[in-house]
Amino acid sequence: MSEDTKRRNNSLAKLKRLVNLMKEHSLVELELEEENFRVRLVKAQAGAAAAAGPGAPAGAPREAAAEAAEKKKESEEEKFHPITSPIVGTFYRAPAPDAKPYVEVGDHVEEDTVVCIVEAMKVMNELKAGCRGTIVKILAENAQTVEYGQTLFLVRPD
Repeated sequence: MSEDTKRRNNSLAKLKRLVNLMKEHSLVELELEEENFRVRLVKAQAGAAAAAGPGAPAGAPREAAAEAAEKKKESEEEKFHPITSPIVGTFYRAPAPDAKPYVEVGDHVEEDTVVCIVEAMKVMNELKAGCRGTIVKILAENAQTVEYGQTLFLVRPD
């Protein structure tokens, strides 16, 4: 068995133990960082199921307000151009830990402006804006793992 396969099997077994630990202790969130292994598990929250009267869910007003806020947020974000991650990797706002970030909220970007780095398999991939406009929101934290297609920045087009 190759070293990579052993490492993967070990990581998978560790992950299964962590999930079981979350279940046993009713944990909602768990984060573990060791050498060459980092994981953050967050349990999905179920909607309110209790009844608060004749057939009305207890969380109905709160859920309605949350839905309205989400729709408002989505309509506001539709005005902006998203810059998304082209790969799964680690998001970095600057070229080095002690360097100034590539962009900040309020900065103007052109199509070829580098906005961040996404590291995958020890390769640093510069991500360019791909549009002209002003950065209005940075949606990822520095050194955070990002997914393929995850929105990293919102840009107000010129």
